[in-house]
Amino acid sequence: MKLHEYQSKDLLAKFGVVVPGGDVTSDPEEARKIAEGLGGNCVVKAQVLMGGRGKAGGVKLFNNADEAADFTKELIGKKLVSIQNPAGMIVEQVLVGELVDIAEEYYLSVLLDRAEQKVVVMISEQGGMDIEQVAEDTPDAIVKVWVDPAWGINDYDLRTAVAQAKIPAKAHRQMIAMIKQLVKAYLESDADLIEINPVAWTGDDKLVAADAKVSIDDNALFRH
Repeated sequence: MKLHEYQSKDLLAKFGVVVPGGDVTSDPEEARKIAEGLGGNCVVKAQVLMGGRGKAGGVKLFNNADEAADFTKELIGKKLVSIQNPAGMIVEQVLVGELVDIAEEYYLSVLLDRAEQKVVVMISEQGGMDIEQVAEDTPDAIVKVWVDPAWGINDYDLRTAVAQAKIPAKAHRQMIAMIKQLVKAYLESDADLIEINPVAWTGDDKLVAADAKVSIDDNALFRH
């Protein structure tokens, strides 16, 4: 079961991952209030389970709460169509979120490697891009580190993987901490995918999950 972005961020926050502030709504007036609470500087994101929301017109930045409310009114009930989802999806809710001061973008995900029969962490310095395209064009830009089913994942392997992925040294400590948080979230939530793209390195030297995608194993939903 795929989770919406706001649900994914709520889940990751419970495991200590730093996520932007904000709230979800389907009411333009409530969107205005949320935006005002963020000082008027916000991003409005359509909450639909499809890729390419930005290119489909479902994501926009604002520095004015009134304009954020107007955009929300425009989005609710609108069908967004993207290359990934040509059939389109109707927008029922939007996330009004805090703007992230992004200085650099990285990529991070945790998923099941069926060939190895292990959970794998994938890291890349090329965040904010289509990871499938990165894998096709520059496969060496993606570094993988596997989680041992018995022993988990150790700091040495993480330090090596983060360095090999060319993540700047200034972000190593926070990146390693985030990886551990994601692996814990993955295992305890019975997820089959957790992806953060981009992982944002901010102007005040913090690592933030600027976007998040989580999918839970359907067979484990009864446990949650």
